[in-house]
Amino acid sequence: MAGTNGKQKTAKDMILSLVLIGLAAAVVYVFVPHDDHAPDLKRVDYTVETAGARRAASYPLAAPVGLPSTWKATSVRFQGDDSDRWHLGFQAPGGQYVQVEQSAGKRADFIDQATQGAKATKETERIDGRTWTRYTGGRYDGLVLEDTPGSTTVVAGTASFDRLATMAAALEMKTAK
Repeated sequence: MAGTNGKQKTAKDMILSLVLIGLAAAVVYVFVPHDDHAPDLKRVDYTVETAGARRAASYPLAAPVGLPSTWKATSVRFQGDDSDRWHLGFQAPGGQYVQVEQSAGKRADFIDQATQGAKATKETERIDGRTWTRYTGGRYDGLVLEDTPGSTTVVAGTASFDRLATMAAALEMKTAK
């Protein structure tokens, strides 16, 4: 009979230990601060980079004009050694991502990279007098403008086609004066 009493104490002690561990975990969860929100992205000013890129690019460079302040520019770069590749990244209203990409490089490869694998659909949109082709199925959806002189322009991201079209409509294509 001595063996039975020892087994009961062991099971009882194990259950008590599990309850105490659960209580400790609950206290840590409740009192240790945690933030489930995405980090606030820093707004960047792209006007200086745009002016410099327009002087260096071999094509009319696209940059948005007149977007509301709810569109936050988060990244900008021009890579002259990589087929004059231009990039502007934005956080659209609602937190989705929209990017403007341009390049004088090989069209098919560039579109694949900019949309991260999306494929052309038969759908087109007429935006501000230009015909854009919809691309879907990749990491990003995109609108592609292939008739830009000397380059291909892509507006792509995780945002809806309405948001992508808003960005496309805001684009001003020009060279440095």
